[in-house]
Amino acid sequence: MSNLPSKIEKEISALQEELTRHNYHYHVLDDPLISDAEYDRKMARLLELETAYPHLSTPDSPTKRVGAPPLEIFENAPHTTPMLGLDNAFSDSDLEAFHLRTAKFLKCNPEGDDILYTVEPKLDGVAVELTYEDGLLTRATTRGDGFIGEVITENVRTIRSVPLKLASVDVGASNILVEVEIPSFLEVRGEVIINRKDFERLNRMRLEKDESLFANPRNAAAGSLRQLDSKITASRPLSMFVYGVGIHEGCDFTSHGQMLRSFASWGMPINPLVKELIPIDEVITYYRELEKKRESLPYEIDGMVVKVDDITRQKFLGEKARSPRWAIAWKFQAVETMTVVNDIIVQVGRTGSLTPVAVLEPVNVGGVTVSRATLHNMDEIERKDVRVGDTVVVIRAGDVIPKVVKVIDANRTGNEKRFVMPKNCPVCGSTVHRVADEAAIKCINASCRAQLKERIKHFVSKAAFDVDGLGKKLVEQLVDREIIHSFADLYTLDQVTLAAMERMGKKSAANIIAALEKSKTIPLKRFIYALGIDHTGESAALLLSQHYPTLDLIMDATREEMETIDGIGPKTAGAVHDFFKHSDNQVLIEQLIANGIAVQSVEKNSADRGHSQSQFSDNGDGHGEKGQGRQDGQDGETIRGKKFVLTGTLSQMTRSEAKEKLIEAGAKVTGSVSSKTDYLVAGEAAGSKLTKAESLGVKVINEEELLDMIGAW
Repeated sequence: MSNLPSKIEKEISALQEELTRHNYHYHVLDDPLISDAEYDRKMARLLELETAYPHLSTPDSPTKRVGAPPLEIFENAPHTTPMLGLDNAFSDSDLEAFHLRTAKFLKCNPEGDDILYTVEPKLDGVAVELTYEDGLLTRATTRGDGFIGEVITENVRTIRSVPLKLASVDVGASNILVEVEIPSFLEVRGEVIINRKDFERLNRMRLEKDESLFANPRNAAAGSLRQLDSKITASRPLSMFVYGVGIHEGCDFTSHGQMLRSFASWGMPINPLVKELIPIDEVITYYRELEKKRESLPYEIDGMVVKVDDITRQKFLGEKARSPRWAIAWKFQAVETMTVVNDIIVQVGRTGSLTPVAVLEPVNVGGVTVSRATLHNMDEIERKDVRVGDTVVVIRAGDVIPKVVKVIDANRTGNEKRFVMPKNCPVCGSTVHRVADEAAIKCINASCRAQLKERIKHFVSKAAFDVDGLGKKLVEQLVDREIIHSFADLYTLDQVTLAAMERMGKKSAANIIAALEKSKTIPLKRFIYALGIDHTGESAALLLSQHYPTLDLIMDATREEMETIDGIGPKTAGAVHDFFKHSDNQVLIEQLIANGIAVQSVEKNSADRGHSQSQFSDNGDGHGEKGQGRQDGQDGETIRGKKFVLTGTLSQMTRSEAKEKLIEAGAKVTGSVSSKTDYLVAGEAAGSKLTKAESLGVKVINEEELLDMIGAW
C-alpha cells in the first residue's frame, strides 16, 4: 500500500498526457485516434483519481475542461496592446486601393511582387485573447471595447481545441514547417466559433427543452462565452482558430505566416485555408476561390482577411486610431433574397432623426430571419421608389444590417402605395424639420419621449455608464410613466419605485439601485460618449479625453481648437461645442454632478491612474468640487507614458498582473528592450534583456522598486 500514491501519480500523469494528445487529434487535427466511448472511459477514470487525490490535479489537466464553480460577475482587464478592428473592402477596387496605399507607404512598386500577403478566412465568431506564461494558459479575455475586455478564463478552458499548456507537437503534419521554442510570455488572439452542424444540434436540443433559440452561430458563441457558470460553457460545442499576437517574450517572428506555423507547432489550432506569401493578383484569385467554398465550409465566414506578411513592414505601416494599416477585411458580397414590403413605419432615434423602416414578410437571409430593413431616409425611398406592397431584394449589408437594395418592378400589380414622410413626429406630435444640407428629417422637441428613451438606453449602455439591469423595457416604462425626464433623474430613483414596475421585484430593484450607485464614478471618455452628442462615438470621445484631460477643458474648448485634433472633424467639433454651450445641457451636467456623478479626469504627466483621478468629489454637503490628485511618483519619477519591459520571475505577482497594474497607471509595456525603454523590471533569472538594458543604459529596477512606484501612484 505504501507504493499506491506513486502508482496513482504515474497513472494520473499518463492519463493527463494521453487525453491531451487525444484532444489535440480530435479537436484540432480532426483525426481521432480512439472511439468516443474509450475517450469517455479514460476521462472518467482521470476525474475519479483527481477527485480522490486533488493535490495531483494540475492547472493544465484535461479535467479542467468540465468547468469551474460559477462566478458572481466577470472581472475586467486591460489589453496590453489594443485589439483593433479592421477596415473593410467590398470590391476589387477597394482591395486595389488598399494595395496602392500600402505600396506608396512602403515606397514599393505596386505593379510587381514587392509586397507579399498572407490571407485567411474571416471567421464569423467572437474575438478573444489568450495569455500564456511559461507555456500555461493563465488568462483569457474578450475583445471588449478593444482596450479593456472581460476575463473569461474558466470558460475558455472548456474549449477543447484551446491548449491549456503549450507543447511542441509531433503530429506528422506537413504544414508545420517550423519548430520554435515555447515563449516565456505570449498573448494570442483568435476567434471562437460554433460549427454549422453543432449549431443546428444545439438549437434542436434547446427546442426540446422549450428554451429560446439562438439566431445564428455567432450569437450562440457569444452567449456561451459570457456564461457565469463555466459548466454551461463546457456543454456548448465551441471551437477556436488563432490568427494574431499581442505582446510576446522569448520568441520572435519575421513573418505572419511563420507566426501562424509557430502557433501550430505549439499545439494551437490555425485555419487550414490560410495562404501565405502571395502577391496581390493571387490574393484576388484566392478570394474568388474562397467565396465559392463559403457555403460548403463547416463554419460560417463572411470574407477574407488580407495582411502584409512581413512583420517589419507591419510595424513600419503601424496603426490608425481604430485599425492597422497593414491589414484589411475583404467582405464577401452580402447574401440576398426577395420578399414583400408589408408596411413602412417611422422610428425616432435618440438624436430626433426620423428613419423609415420597411416591415417585411419574414424571410431568411444568410441564416437569420429578417422582418425589418432600414430605408435610411426619404431621399433613399424616392431614389429606389420603394412602395408598400412592393417585392424587393433584401441583403444583410456587411452580413449584419438588413437593407432594401432594389424593387422588382416586374412584380408590381398597381395596388402598391407610395410612402409619405409625416409632417409631425409620430411619437410626440411636434412639427418635424429637414436639417440644412442633410437628408435627415428631425423632431426637435427635446422632450420627445422617443428621443428620451433612446438617449437613456444609450446613456446606461455598457460602453457608457454600464448600468446592469436597466434594460429597454424598464427604460420605456420609466419614461412612459413620466418618472424620469433626463439622465440625472436616474440617480434619484429608489427601490420602492423600481419594484413597482412591471416584471420587477424587490431583489431586481435593489440590484439596479446598486448598479446605479456603482456607475457614479466614470472615466471622462465614457462620460462624453454617454451624453449621446451627434457625430461623437467612442473613438471621438477617447480622442477628446486624451487632448482635454478634464471635463471643464472640453466644455470650454472652441470648435476651432477641437478641429486641430487629429481624428476630430468639423461635424464632431461643431456638435460637441454646440452641445456644451446649450444652457439646458449645462444644467443637466450640473444636476448629474449634484446627484453624485464623479467624472474621472485623465491626468497628464503625472503618476495618477492613467485614466483615473476624480475630477469632482463630494465635499460633504452634497455639492461637487474639483479634486487634486498626486502629481509625482517615487523620487519625482512619473509612470504615465513611460515604457517598461518585464523580465525574469517575479515573486509577489505574475508578469500579467504587473503589466496590468502598469497599464492602469498609464505606462506602456513592451516585450523587447530598446533605447526608448525607460525601465527594465528585472526579476529572478533575468537573462539577455538585462544584458541589453545595461548596454543601452536603460534604468534597471527590481520588483520592490516597481511596487514602490505603483504604490506612489
